[in-house]
Amino acid sequence: MANDKQQGGLMFNALTAGSKIVGNISADSDFRIDGTIEGELRCTGKVVIGEAGKIKGTVNCQNAEILGLMDGKITCNQQLSLRASGKIQGEVQTKILVVEPGAQFNGSCSMGANVAAATEKKV
Repeated sequence: MANDKQQGGLMFNALTAGSKIVGNISADSDFRIDGTIEGELRCTGKVVIGEAGKIKGTVNCQNAEILGLMDGKITCNQQLSLRASGKIQGEVQTKILVVEPGAQFNGSCSMGANVAAATEKKV
């Protein structure tokens, strides 16, 4: 498996539809969520919340793409992309925010290099 990671960086974690985790998760590579997470997710890579995916809690990551539901606080060191099918309810801290038409965002947002620099110490 270590060879696979070195050859193409294709290693990632996934939580499939119909699965649920309650608790804290720490991941050293990208993470795709198509199930449900209640708790905290700390990821040194990219977090993708699929259309069927739901997170209720806190997320700290480098980048994120949201097609499903994020309910809580999300902190991205670089870019957060909220797709047309995505919904955020809560607090966002990120360097760059991309929102597609049709997406729903209800909450607060702090952006810029200062936010990213402060959050890099936490992840």
